[in-house]
Amino acid sequence: MSANKTQVADTAVEHVAEADLPTPWGVFRLHGFRERANGKEHVAITMGRWEAGDAVLVRVHSECLTGDALFSQRCDCGPQLEAAMRQIAEAGAGAVVYLRQEGRGIGLINKIRAYALQDTGADTVQANEALGFMADARDYGAAAGILRGLAITQLRLLTNNPAKVDGLTAHGLTVTERLPLRAGHNPHNRAYLEAKAAYFGHRFDADEHEP
Repeated sequence: MSANKTQVADTAVEHVAEADLPTPWGVFRLHGFRERANGKEHVAITMGRWEAGDAVLVRVHSECLTGDALFSQRCDCGPQLEAAMRQIAEAGAGAVVYLRQEGRGIGLINKIRAYALQDTGADTVQANEALGFMADARDYGAAAGILRGLAITQLRLLTNNPAKVDGLTAHGLTVTERLPLRAGHNPHNRAYLEAKAAYFGHRFDADEHEP
């Protein structure tokens, strides 16, 4: 498949626009998708070519304005995104799906409220639950639709989160390999990373490559 053209339709999302995206790691192709049910917009960036049935290097990344754009060190999101783009460029082919579900699905303003609770001693899960939300409200149906729209049904997934593997598998995709992303660890997010490991089973081993 060419990074310049989607080939597989999906009923959950529609592909509505695309253009080149020059980055420090090379020129990607930027794809805009819209969920048919609610109009929510997401994007994917791709590089290189693959054939149907290839296991493609993929990062499914949930929006994090504070980490991705504002350089927050409260999380590891921005460095993970950069690391994924760099690895895909080095491999010569792959995709990043960027989902608009800020704060593990609670939204930007509620995420700031959760930060305020964390400032007083709550961990990331306790803060979300104190606001009346699930610990993790993300859904990967749109991501699965986007990946099918890019002719990707088998993937080598860049993630520390086993639940993300389960979420994509539940929507009919095959994760042939989980590749950990160790990036962005710093003194400000140590407790956050420990909470993700304790509550969600995140695994950060740099030498771990498992199906």
